[in-house]
Amino acid sequence: MSVVSVEGMEFFAYHGCFKEEQLTGTKFIVDIFLTVDTNRAESSDNLEDTVNYQEVFRLVKAEMLITSKLLEHVGRRILDSVTTKFPQVESATLKIRKMNPPLGGKMDFVSLTLKH
Repeated sequence: MSVVSVEGMEFFAYHGCFKEEQLTGTKFIVDIFLTVDTNRAESSDNLEDTVNYQEVFRLVKAEMLITSKLLEHVGRRILDSVTTKFPQVESATLKIRKMNPPLGGKMDFVSLTLKH
């Protein structure tokens, strides 16, 4: 088993419970870790035998463009989208960081980690 990861994907999106968050938006950073058997790709050197990083990025980006109130909701959509496209993924972990959240004080981010 191997872990294919795409880390530090940055998106400007409009997720949040507050109306202001859905109007002004903020930066999000997404990491995804996919456990997959890469034995075939290790021998074949063929992209079709593994998880395509570019396609993973495209799927994450598409879901990040759809506004959600909760990180839990957008996170589950991302995991469902990626694992549907790549059924060879045995497990997946997703981390979403919301940068500079409007919580009434200075902080770098809040984050959510989901597993599939």
